[in-house]
Amino acid sequence: MRFSSIGDIVLTTPVIRCLKEQISDAEIHYLTKAQYKDVLKANPYIDKLHLYHNKYKQLINQLRLERYDHVIDLHNNQRTFLFKMALGVKSRAVDKINPQKLLMVKLKIDRLPKVHMVDRYLETTSHLGIANDQKGLDHFIPERDEVNIADYFPQLAGKSYIAFVIGGQHFTKRLPLNKITSICKKLPLPVVLIGGIDEELVGESVVSEVTRHNPIFNACGKLRLNQSASVVKQAEWVVTHDTGLMHMATAFGKKIIAIWGNTIPEFGMYPYPKNGEQFRKNVEVKGLDCRPCSKIGYAQCPKGHFNCMNQIKEADILECFEGVEYSRR
Repeated sequence: MRFSSIGDIVLTTPVIRCLKEQISDAEIHYLTKAQYKDVLKANPYIDKLHLYHNKYKQLINQLRLERYDHVIDLHNNQRTFLFKMALGVKSRAVDKINPQKLLMVKLKIDRLPKVHMVDRYLETTSHLGIANDQKGLDHFIPERDEVNIADYFPQLAGKSYIAFVIGGQHFTKRLPLNKITSICKKLPLPVVLIGGIDEELVGESVVSEVTRHNPIFNACGKLRLNQSASVVKQAEWVVTHDTGLMHMATAFGKKIIAIWGNTIPEFGMYPYPKNGEQFRKNVEVKGLDCRPCSKIGYAQCPKGHFNCMNQIKEADILECFEGVEYSRR
């Protein structure tokens, strides 16, 4: 199995767990790009993790030695097809519903199945007798990456806070700086900004504008992926774009406010529910004739106006916090 983003990988974790727990003596191997190993290396349901370093022939030779009984292909692209052909064993591949997504993007004709991506992944195992255990997503943080929030931000010791994930793989999935700043000023609890090195300067700009209104701390660029996940895990609330950390927050049972730009939840990648789930809300601008403009995202708005994010109503986010006490000071 290979994937193009952290979020895609987290969404496969119910398949891993269900296979391991529901098939007696199952040995589960997982193939992904080397850059994503930190997402899976602590997963106890994986017996062996294979990493792809762009050396196809070498890896195929290694995989053939494993003598697999079955391949579950949860990426379903040309390269995974070549892997399956080379291994020559029984396989099933996920339906990526690309024709339906293309219809929605190009013609705004909605033929999308009302089925979450996780359930489409699990469908690839139905012939093996696998059933959804309804336990939701998994993410396991290695012990060395568990963060004591007070070590980084002593002011937060023993306090509730909101993790605001300001990053995103594509520009059109991220709120503009002025929107992030305005929202952070009005949130009822201290805020920790989460993002990678690319968001570090954005985080500093937000902190400089917000600090007079609300305690706010910039963790962007300061933490490894699983350390950021640990900060999210300890948060009371998570405000986030459509990112891998959104799905990790879902795995941790967090109260999530997910903000959508050029893509739509109907593609099946929204926070995945499980038994006893916490509050979740999708915030988006509905009714735009240009949305969705892509099934993934762009480096800039194709129309130039970026209304899918510029027209996000802050009230739709802030109303989720009604009743939360302003105890931050």
